[in-house]
Amino acid sequence: MESFGRFLNVVDVEATCWDGRPPPGQVSEIIEIGLCVVDVESRRRVAKHRILVRPVRSAVSAFCTELTGLTQAEVEGGVEFREACALLEREHRSRSRAWASWGDYDRKQFERQCSGGRVSYPFGSRHTNAKQAFTDYFGLNRKLGMSAALDHAGLPLEGRHHSGVDDAWNIAALILRVTSGEGRPGSDEDAPQPNGGL
Repeated sequence: MESFGRFLNVVDVEATCWDGRPPPGQVSEIIEIGLCVVDVESRRRVAKHRILVRPVRSAVSAFCTELTGLTQAEVEGGVEFREACALLEREHRSRSRAWASWGDYDRKQFERQCSGGRVSYPFGSRHTNAKQAFTDYFGLNRKLGMSAALDHAGLPLEGRHHSGVDDAWNIAALILRVTSGEGRPGSDEDAPQPNGGL
């Protein structure tokens, strides 16, 4: 039995996108779900997973492939969105674990797509906007993108930016930095504890 609060799911999605407005009749859909599991107690990234999702109302554009590295042929081999959500619940305990993403885009994209497709939302209510937490922790006057945040924290970008699975892994490193108290301006006494806020 998994102890409550032991693991955090860090999620990053990639979706169909275009250089400009979507073509007529197409809407942005999730095509990759990247997930990194963080063991909050041992303060380590313990697993990473990738779920490819087959779009039904859009196609992967050349712009999207350049950005994410994903092709239409690759995502055609993915699972339907409904099954992807079921996998999150069944294999990654997404309803019972707290989860985090870089900003609110990922949460809102899941909400939109679940609502539009009449799919059960796969997450519980304990969501952390890691971008906001990072901004508050470092006392920044503006929110940084993930890559810039890694630079600010002195952490390497591991893998490919805009790969969902790699971005989730990198976001988890940022979360661990925030919860560690390292590199924070001012007193170490104010450093958050591992379960505090994230």
